[in-house]
Amino acid sequence: MASLAASVRCSQFSSLGLNAKRISRNYGLPRTPSLVSASPFSALPEIRVSAAPVQFSGNALKFAGWDPLLRRQGGAGVKLPVPAAAAADADGVTKPSKSFAEKFPVLVTGFFFFMWYFLNVIFNILNKKVYNYFPYPYFVSLIHLLVGVAYCLVSWAVGLPKRAPMDKELLLLLTPVALCHALGHVMSNVSFAAVAVSFTHTIKALEPFFNAAASQFVLGHQIPFSLWLSLAPVVIGVSMASLTELSFNWTGFISAMISNIAFTYRSIYSKKAMTGMDSTNVYAYTSIIALLFCIPPAVLIEGPQLMQYGFRDAIAKVGLTKFLSDLFWIGMFYHLYNQLATNTLERVAPLTHAVGNVLKRVFVIGFSIVIFGNKISRQTGIGTAIAIAGVAIYSLIKANIEEQKRKAAVTPAS
Repeated sequence: MASLAASVRCSQFSSLGLNAKRISRNYGLPRTPSLVSASPFSALPEIRVSAAPVQFSGNALKFAGWDPLLRRQGGAGVKLPVPAAAAADADGVTKPSKSFAEKFPVLVTGFFFFMWYFLNVIFNILNKKVYNYFPYPYFVSLIHLLVGVAYCLVSWAVGLPKRAPMDKELLLLLTPVALCHALGHVMSNVSFAAVAVSFTHTIKALEPFFNAAASQFVLGHQIPFSLWLSLAPVVIGVSMASLTELSFNWTGFISAMISNIAFTYRSIYSKKAMTGMDSTNVYAYTSIIALLFCIPPAVLIEGPQLMQYGFRDAIAKVGLTKFLSDLFWIGMFYHLYNQLATNTLERVAPLTHAVGNVLKRVFVIGFSIVIFGNKISRQTGIGTAIAIAGVAIYSLIKANIEEQKRKAAVTPAS
């Protein structure tokens, strides 16, 4: 009887071993005969096979020697700690780690704003210092664009960014934009050379008024009454500041006004020239075309004086090295602050854009008064403050209107 019971038990274990091998072969489990024979007299748990088809990922984690043992001891109830990267692999999707800009977007945007303001202030200060010993704004405007174009060509050469292709249609679209850009830039510099930097920026605070007028009477867009009403403090403030500005002259005033008109039409043509090209390439091509427009007036208007005594007097005052260095750096700061402004405004909402533009003008006016010690009357100071406040109110109202339009456009689509 003992031998008969032993033979029955052995046959049962043998059949279990065959069943385990068959299951291992059918469902892709690794064979581990050593585990079956290691404890021939222990009771084996019942192996339950689900009726649902079993699927195994080719990327599943495998632990040599432990996988079959855990299946036999606990089956599907045992869970292993799986690293995140491996889990992503098992799903077939790899989740890349977030960059610093994605983790801290507020810090990155704040840094962009800081650099935009910093470069703008440095440009205005250095630009005015150059005019104190080299009063040739047409030529200086040409240098601004020339250095910027050289920077763009070098950037394209190294592939940062990759140059976008230019065709005839795009050239025709960008030419009016570049013409207005060149005119506005030159007239701004004529004003900077003629009057105090703070006064030029006060006059340029009227730019929203010209934008609203062009939108209403040129493009046919209906401007809300609240927006027109917010422009009243701007006009009043600029008028007050102009009447008592100690550095006032008609050349500086009229040039700044022409600059406002030119930049207004630049905005109009820019909307018509919207393409799929990124802003960096658009600004690069605009600078190249604008440079070509700036060469004739610089040669015709200031060329004879420059060749006769302009360069000679500047070199005699500051030396050749400083003269060339100043021209290079004002061109570099001009291009960089414009490029940073474009990149910054692409990262923020319209409301933040509006506030940023107003604060930039406040920074430039304040720093120019401190650096150059410009004496301003009380009425000029009050008028400037009223004008800046009016620009702030206008910008906030306009940003809210744009945001409401955006939400109204999104709601039907959703």
